[in-house]
Amino acid sequence: MTMLHRRTLLRALAGAPAAGLLAPAIARAQSAGAWPTRPIRLLVAYAPGGGTDNVARVLAAQLQSVLGQAVVVENKPGAGGNIATEAVAQARPDGYTLLVGNQGPMTVNQSLFPSLRIDPLRVLEPVALVADAPLVAVAGPGSKARDLRALLEEARAARGHFSYASASNGSASHLAAALMFQMAGVEAEHLPFRGAGPALNDVVAGHIPFMVTTLPSVAGLIQGEMVRALAVTGTARLAALPEVPTVAESALPGYQASAWYGIVAPRGLPAPIRARLESAIADSLQVPDVSRRLAEEGAVPARMGAEPFARFMAEERTRWSKLVAEANIRVD
Repeated sequence: MTMLHRRTLLRALAGAPAAGLLAPAIARAQSAGAWPTRPIRLLVAYAPGGGTDNVARVLAAQLQSVLGQAVVVENKPGAGGNIATEAVAQARPDGYTLLVGNQGPMTVNQSLFPSLRIDPLRVLEPVALVADAPLVAVAGPGSKARDLRALLEEARAARGHFSYASASNGSASHLAAALMFQMAGVEAEHLPFRGAGPALNDVVAGHIPFMVTTLPSVAGLIQGEMVRALAVTGTARLAALPEVPTVAESALPGYQASAWYGIVAPRGLPAPIRARLESAIADSLQVPDVSRRLAEEGAVPARMGAEPFARFMAEERTRWSKLVAEANIRVD
């Protein structure tokens, strides 16, 4: 072997480790630049037909147009949302498996399920908050109250024998009502159901006097005068119920609670993919038909990017863990 060939070979061998280290980074960069090249799975932690599922399908349809790839909604209910959350946490952080994260699995379940194997805020990466959905406090024939202040007085007079329904233990429906009674200094018994529908059946029948629930689940019952809307839980009145005051203005200043929906991904999502996805979500939320369909779910577009969404979830975790501890909320 000549001296020239030896030097050429040595240079090639010396560069080989560096090239080996650079190859994955180059591949990731190329992948991020091309993303997406195949369908995206969007997991929902609840059964079809609920608020989270409906919001997911509205967003998925528009994202498909923006990204040029199918966005397939996959329902994976169970364990208070923990099954879907763990499935996404274990997926590859390549942008092809995403989760619709909401209040329960992301910020409440850590307080309700001490044996959880993962912490969603550590193993999942926020991408964007999509929508916020205030809830509606309603009374049925089991109560005589015509406004929220009267209902709280009715509950106070019952001295611990007043009950309220919810869609499930730890749900937005449950926690919004629990916060309400805690702020009012009123003792009330929580009766959890498997979904808003069964719970509302008992409210309509007069077996349970009160419930906090989503607008779509109760809009028809309000219109049919089968239940009375007493207040909405957000910071402003709902366009669909302009005559119904907020909880804060009607009885409890400073009160605010809502259901919210955001997109999260497995930790380690490449920054270019996250930026592309965040931009695609923002573009989707500006489409009038998307805003209209979200409004039908009682929701409004949130337009909150990854960093503020991360801060928001941390604040929500602190807020609801305090309520869970003080109200001694337990999963039955």
